[in-house]
Amino acid sequence: MRANRSTSRSNQRGISFIGLLFVAIVLACVGVVVAQVIPTLVEYQAIDKAANKAKEGVTVPEVRAIFDRAQAIDDFKLSGKDIVVEKVGEKVVVSYSYEREIHLFGPAYLTMKYKGQSR
Repeated sequence: MRANRSTSRSNQRGISFIGLLFVAIVLACVGVVVAQVIPTLVEYQAIDKAANKAKEGVTVPEVRAIFDRAQAIDDFKLSGKDIVVEKVGEKVVVSYSYEREIHLFGPAYLTMKYKGQSR
């Protein structure tokens, strides 16, 4: 017995070339944005590590100096002047907040707002 050709074609499923091209373009655009976001996440981790190290200082100038030394090593854009140093009970708490902009296309930007404090 022969299979009915019209039925077998209507049962076929898949993606057309145009659909495949559209999916590839969307994935490429998402990949480009992700590739630009990852360095800001690495920078955030370095700043968080520096804030946790800086809380070991006793005075405010000492905390800022420890943070600036970590900034010189890890090469991020935040400096000791940009952090807030507070004493909560017996603990020194270093907090920070900053923004990074990623240019997407034309007038469109992706703004990443980071905020954190030492643990």
